[in-house]
Amino acid sequence: MSPTTAAEARKHNFAYIIRICCIAALGGILLGYDTAVISGAIGPIREHFGLTSAQTGWAVSSVVLGSIIGAVSAGWSALKYGRRKTLFMAAILFMISAIGSALATTFTFYVMLRIVGGIAVGLACVVSPMYMSEVAPKDFRGRAVSMFQQSAVIGQTGVFYVNYLIAKGMSEAWLVDMGWRWMLGSEVLPAALFAGLLFLIPESPRWLVLKGKVAEAKDTLSRISNPKHADQLIGEIQASLADSNAPGKKQVSLRSPLLFAILVIGTFVAAAQQLTGINVIMYYTPEILRPITGSTENALFQTTFVGIVFILGNALGMYLIDKVGRLPLMKYGTFGCAVGMTVVGYVLYTGTEGYAALFALCLYVVSYATSWGCACWTMISEIFPNSIRSRAMSIAVGAQWFTGFIVTQSFPMLNDNAFLREHFNGAFSFWLFAILSLICMFVVVKFVPETKGVSLEKMEEVMAKKLGKKVPAPAATEAQANA
Repeated sequence: MSPTTAAEARKHNFAYIIRICCIAALGGILLGYDTAVISGAIGPIREHFGLTSAQTGWAVSSVVLGSIIGAVSAGWSALKYGRRKTLFMAAILFMISAIGSALATTFTFYVMLRIVGGIAVGLACVVSPMYMSEVAPKDFRGRAVSMFQQSAVIGQTGVFYVNYLIAKGMSEAWLVDMGWRWMLGSEVLPAALFAGLLFLIPESPRWLVLKGKVAEAKDTLSRISNPKHADQLIGEIQASLADSNAPGKKQVSLRSPLLFAILVIGTFVAAAQQLTGINVIMYYTPEILRPITGSTENALFQTTFVGIVFILGNALGMYLIDKVGRLPLMKYGTFGCAVGMTVVGYVLYTGTEGYAALFALCLYVVSYATSWGCACWTMISEIFPNSIRSRAMSIAVGAQWFTGFIVTQSFPMLNDNAFLREHFNGAFSFWLFAILSLICMFVVVKFVPETKGVSLEKMEEVMAKKLGKKVPAPAATEAQANA
């Protein structure tokens, strides 16, 4: 540990920080649970409602559409009501969706309740990492925010096992009639736990300062570190907000040259996460493996290995992210994603049986976990300046889910397309994701700076240097804010 890091560690109450970050990270568990529960249920749901390829895509992507709505509204909600209250609203919506979709008697009603769950996902995926980045010390922020991605992976892996245990020993007919309902309804338990534990964490100190509640912010920051360091941080936060959307002033315009450039880059990084094909793996792995394994139960069992590898890969990313930085993980991890998708495509194209497809999926997943899983979420929670973080993260994550909607909706349609099936045997989509992964890697390395060890209050300056733009003088920014 470097002298700077050691000194920082002595300042902070890490037991308290870890406790509140773990509770906030439960939003990630619910995100992973809600999005991945469909992987085991989609086959039975397709048969139960007699769905076409397009309807099957809609059965899965409806939650993604809801996530767009939730992500876009999350910034407004987090700014108006606070981070903690917004997370509580998400927990309630998760419970409503779990119960309602499990009891659905028509496909339309099922879709409506899955959209409600998607709204909760969108709220959680914006506000949970935002909250964690705002309470964690800068030298440990990467690992703290990575807890969100790890919790999402744990939620995904947990529901893989839940789905497998529900399906184990049961007939295909029972799964089509009742099994998928138990899978969807099981989410109500972690959602209720999350709602209850949120009462044990404080509001974000940066949001409190933004709302003029400096005394409350100091109390929280003093518990996180100590009163002297709390005063120093409050001064830095107030300085960073002096010409932004502090009480009594209009919001900083997102159209200013520097902030617009940062918004574009951050939005691309968020959206590019979906272009690597992760939603296809999380939502359709059992469907990909079922023709090879011969049954739904065996496909669900092999899917659990993908979840385990995801957890291990994300743990590796959490260990490395504050040591080697964000960009090296993004660079080498994305290359691994491209290799993994290429191999998956080759296995499908040649019709290779056995565990080759599973091994290729695991290669992709461990590469994704260390890069777009771990480092990407940290980046998009860091690179936006305090003055625009709530709004910018909403736009970026909204774009991420919109891209995910396109990917999720189109996959079964591409996979079932007669021409592509005849000429590529199911490999087309995976080779496309491999090419897109390499393009995304190039853009990130060229336009995104290393953010390891940079305080949130200094991020605008770092981004300006990378993009070759000037940080506006305070007077000019104030004039713009009040224009």
